[in-house]
Amino acid sequence: MSLIQHLTRRLLLMIPMAIGITLLLFVVTHIVPVNPLAVILTERSMDDPDAVKAATEKWALDKPLPEQYLIYLKNLLQGDMGTSFKTKNPVASDLKNFLPATIELSIGSFIFAILIGLPLGIISAIKAGSFIDQFTRVISLLGASMPPFWSGLLMLFVFYYKLGWAPGPGRINSRLGAPESVTGLFVFDSLLKGNMPAFWNSLSHLVLPSIILGWFTLALIARITRSSMLEVLSQDYIRTARAKGLAEKWVIISHALRNTLIPLVTLVGLAFAGLMSGAIMTETIFSWPGIGRYAVEAAANLDYPAIAGVTLLIAIIYMLVNIFVDALYTIIDPRIREG
Repeated sequence: MSLIQHLTRRLLLMIPMAIGITLLLFVVTHIVPVNPLAVILTERSMDDPDAVKAATEKWALDKPLPEQYLIYLKNLLQGDMGTSFKTKNPVASDLKNFLPATIELSIGSFIFAILIGLPLGIISAIKAGSFIDQFTRVISLLGASMPPFWSGLLMLFVFYYKLGWAPGPGRINSRLGAPESVTGLFVFDSLLKGNMPAFWNSLSHLVLPSIILGWFTLALIARITRSSMLEVLSQDYIRTARAKGLAEKWVIISHALRNTLIPLVTLVGLAFAGLMSGAIMTETIFSWPGIGRYAVEAAANLDYPAIAGVTLLIAIIYMLVNIFVDALYTIIDPRIREG
């Protein structure tokens, strides 16, 4: 089976999976014993029969549940994810506004985790038992065990409040304002438009939350890379490559590292999907207007359409990332491609 055929089949399988997710979301959001009208309307409006009737008809609450689900599914196929109870805006429009902030934070966190975690894992495996190996283990342990809400507050207290080295919460200084929007990514848009003050300011705001969010992923990458490299370095073909006189750096790059990529790609793919799904604690602490923060506000206000929209978006992100990881498998490992 060719790569195109494999990807096409996986994309087609996303359709029944997405339908199943929407059904599960609909059931979960409707078994909660809360009257949706109490969320939609104010206390004064609840006493107005006309307002209650209008809201009931607008959100199809007078229809049987199976019919409500079919209406929801029909609207979803047309790109309508419903209207948020809290913001009164279309959920799709809200997600479009909040998603770029999460994408920017995810990319920053991912770059930080890869650039630091991968070399640490490789060096730690090559120099097992050395100081750098012990240092990597400590970093991994701290990254895996420290909760983001604590480390985020600590970093803000030290580097923003005490030392003044880093800017405060938010994506950019309010005096500068958001750069002219092209992609919604402040760092990229300001650079694209040549707005260097906005570029440096938005980049500086991105540093601390990227470190906090990416630290856990860094720890996982370093640990998986180290364990996989140690296993590969003990194989016979590594000893053969060394015996043939191949330079050590090429033994590491061409033979050892390449054979650690399958478990590493799996981990990195899932980690990136997790970052893209919105880091609730990090976005809340740093006042980062992403989908994680949007999800918290939706849950706090029992905003069912917004909750369903965020969950569906996260599910689609995970499915797309899994498909991309599968495609990378076939490129990295010829045995999978031939199979």
